[in-house]
Amino acid sequence: MTPELKKFLKARAQALKPVVMTGQHGLTPTVLNEINLALDHHELVKVRLNAAEREDRKAMAEAIRADTAAELIQAIGHVITLYRKNLSKG
Repeated sequence: MTPELKKFLKARAQALKPVVMTGQHGLTPTVLNEINLALDHHELVKVRLNAAEREDRKAMAEAIRADTAAELIQAIGHVITLYRKNLSKG
């Protein structure tokens, strides 16, 4: 991913609200499925991570990124922004 594309996506993501939030049970298969569905539909999504510690949030973000094959655009506080090109959209 080029720095220009990442900058463009960050700018687009500013107006977005988180579409998926991790619950009290953390990162479950259901939550991962919802993130995958959101990425399929929107390509660029925000996810709110409900973990108190910074290291826990980093680990969750990496697990989501690995499971969804998405690009981590940015992480600010409890919110991460992910991007995955939907090849079926044309």
